[in-house]
Amino acid sequence: MNVFRRGMASVASLKQAGKVVCIGRNYADHITELNSARPKQPFFFLKPTSSILLPGAGPVIRPKGVDLHYEVELALILGKQVKDLAADDEKGAFDAIENYALSIDMTARNIQNEAKKKGLPWSIAKGFDTFLPISNLIAKSAIPNPHSVDIYLTVNDNVRQADSTELMLFQIPRILSDISKVMTLEKGDIILTGTPKGVGPVVPGDVMRAGIKVNGKELEESKIEVAVEESTGAYEYAET
Repeated sequence: MNVFRRGMASVASLKQAGKVVCIGRNYADHITELNSARPKQPFFFLKPTSSILLPGAGPVIRPKGVDLHYEVELALILGKQVKDLAADDEKGAFDAIENYALSIDMTARNIQNEAKKKGLPWSIAKGFDTFLPISNLIAKSAIPNPHSVDIYLTVNDNVRQADSTELMLFQIPRILSDISKVMTLEKGDIILTGTPKGVGPVVPGDVMRAGIKVNGKELEESKIEVAVEESTGAYEYAET
């Protein structure tokens, strides 16, 4: 029972993360499906910690007028401060990771498309409450090589995303290096490492399930199951 409580406390602590940094356009086929330009260096943006949806904490809420898309991603949970990390410092990068998790970077695609077209920030498109479902914490020992695991997402039991992290354009040391040269990464910060191809819409009534497989075996602690519901809140999309 004490072990269970400690584990739950660790998961709950994700809500107290200082920041969530998300790597965009880190899988070539995903870049192609969204007709985006391939970056010459890691490209990243922030999601608010208020968007985090812990396991069992309820559904993803679709704001009114939003074209809601899923993006499954491997997440890194940092255990120490990282600043000006060298891109070739593989040991320093992996030593900085305390745990892994699986996450779904929910995106208001119509809002993001408008923002991209007009040169506006992505904060609204990425930042709604419940827009970051996250799994239980995964011990580092369960993922010996984070560049060789399979991540998947289904909608109503239909597979929509399923690819290996070996397809990342920029691997974890380079990701942490580039971010840490811009902003100091702190203990507890969460890094989303990018999504593979297959992103698409979900609507109220849909159920998303996601997970990680290591050598073909699914990690129980990586499993996410979350439904989608329509918002009853005040927000309604209108063009900026």
